[in-house]
Amino acid sequence: MRAREEMTYGGYLALDELLAAQHPLSDHHDELLFIVIHQTKELWLKQTLHELRLALDLVRADKLIEVHKNLSRVSRIQAVMTLSWDVLATLTPTDYLTFRNVLGGSSGFQSAQFRAVEFRLGLKDANHLRFQEEGSEGHALLAEALAAPSLWDESNAALARGGFALPAEVLERDWAAPYVPSEAVEAAWAQVYREPERHWPFYQLAEKLVDIDDALAAWRHKHVVTVERVIGFKRGTAGTAGVPYLQSTLGKRAFPELWSLRTRL
Repeated sequence: MRAREEMTYGGYLALDELLAAQHPLSDHHDELLFIVIHQTKELWLKQTLHELRLALDLVRADKLIEVHKNLSRVSRIQAVMTLSWDVLATLTPTDYLTFRNVLGGSSGFQSAQFRAVEFRLGLKDANHLRFQEEGSEGHALLAEALAAPSLWDESNAALARGGFALPAEVLERDWAAPYVPSEAVEAAWAQVYREPERHWPFYQLAEKLVDIDDALAAWRHKHVVTVERVIGFKRGTAGTAGVPYLQSTLGKRAFPELWSLRTRL
């Protein structure tokens, strides 16, 4: 390791390795943009997972004020990722078709980090593990996130520790199973919203979580629009349904009761 006084900007950021990590397989000008956009997204997903790990620890320790910083950072990262679709949208259908064949069976559908973010938030589907090779880092990342309580699980546990009545089936369940919305959970969080001045830490936590869910929905919507703009309703490179599949994800909510309670207020 270099002495601190010998450290350079490029050395600290490992720019030689980073800038050499783009390997277009065609001679088309726009393939580099496609690679850079997706590599950048993976870097932001890495940072998001970094923030979510700390956020989970803070909520688990009932540090509901301290967690604001990490959750706010996550939603800001999401906003940047959503804006990046506008850059990718400068890729016309004609441009994309000139190099799409070199992608083979690769697809963003296979992103282990994106699925890990979903799992950490509370959107769990064990079927996604089959897209990661057993023994790979991606498979291990997803398996760990699948088996652990999600941010929504930990938030509900914190709410119970705060004196709210939540059923055992919410607090002691198979963490790998998809979360099933609970009327009791909705009622407890609705109580927080009815008396925010009395339950301010939980009220603020809830709104931070809604920020993340909102930003994720915006990201999904922009993803759908961009894919339709570039390839229409063709199937995805990995054989996925493309736009129809992406449209089917638009209604997903990681913290469902925080949305449904608004109707009962």
